[in-house]
Amino acid sequence: MIGIKSIALAAGLAMMSIGAAYAAPQSTPIAPISKPVEAAPTVTVADPAAATPAATPAATIDPMLAVDGAPAMAIDPKVGQPVNGMLGLQPQVTHTGAQAAWFHNWLLMPVITFISVLVLFLLFWVVVRYRRAANPVASKTSHNTVLEVLWTGVPVLILLGLALPSIGLLQAQYKPAPKNAVTLKAIGNQWYWSYQYPDNGGFEVTSNMLKEASEVGKGERARTAIDGPRLLATDQRVVLPIGVPIRLITTSNDVIHSWEIPAFWIKLDAVPGRLNETSFTIDKPGVYFGVCSELCGARHGYMPITVQAVTPEVFAQWVKAKGGTMPGAAAVPSPAVVGAAGSAPAAPTAADTAAANALPAVPAANASAGQ
Repeated sequence: MIGIKSIALAAGLAMMSIGAAYAAPQSTPIAPISKPVEAAPTVTVADPAAATPAATPAATIDPMLAVDGAPAMAIDPKVGQPVNGMLGLQPQVTHTGAQAAWFHNWLLMPVITFISVLVLFLLFWVVVRYRRAANPVASKTSHNTVLEVLWTGVPVLILLGLALPSIGLLQAQYKPAPKNAVTLKAIGNQWYWSYQYPDNGGFEVTSNMLKEASEVGKGERARTAIDGPRLLATDQRVVLPIGVPIRLITTSNDVIHSWEIPAFWIKLDAVPGRLNETSFTIDKPGVYFGVCSELCGARHGYMPITVQAVTPEVFAQWVKAKGGTMPGAAAVPSPAVVGAAGSAPAAPTAADTAAANALPAVPAANASAGQ
């Protein structure tokens, strides 16, 4: 009798344990009351290493850093990059670039075309007019004063006509930037670019070329269409404001590089141990691509440049998202990673708004500086 009761009791306990297992919730079980539950550590901005990229929800990423470390912006496939089948210079988005494009299209090209056609006509005329059949007795003329004056004086006048606008363009390319310019320091490395913003807290951005899907290694991000063209897209974009003078300073950590953006009409060498400087003002927002145009080693063709031009207000927000400061604004921590409580990035302060509003207020005399 006792054996039958024991068997029944064991079977009942087994059935109860199976039912409890199926009825248990999928979430983490609650700890016994006798042992209080320890609170999970809170991830804060002060300890960014504690939050891994995989554990960070997409909603906590600052929108100013959502695409290649820059605000989201669509790329115009016909502006700021090479276009298949296109002739001539890239569309220019700086005053200096527009001046250079006019000089090239409406002065140099007509003069070069006229001289080339004239020389070709003279060659054909000499071949036909002075061939042996038409001139059995060759002319013995050795001097012609009028002709010699013309072929000496006309080229001099042409060169003078080209020199005047050329000198003005050269002067505009190296005009010093005004005091209210935004400083960008571009540093060449083998084989990538790093950038510093001395006027905005000195934070730094490192920019590497994005590889193709067939070339990436484990943990690397491949280039997509939203990043830009092949061999020109980078993992971190340089962000600059429009309508504000930009002071560009270049240098190098190893060999000679050259920072070039064709749409800006900018090409400035980066020389080790030396600082080169120029200035320009971007007129239109957009994404513009460039390259290192100095032979700098085996991977010279793999250190592109990507510049994203935004409004001064967006630039001020991007600087804040990077942990930098606008002139006259207090330093603030980067909100790229927020706390576990899920709080949204802090709204721009009055000082940030004032600094952003101050950027486009460039006097007319200074707005053309470096253009």
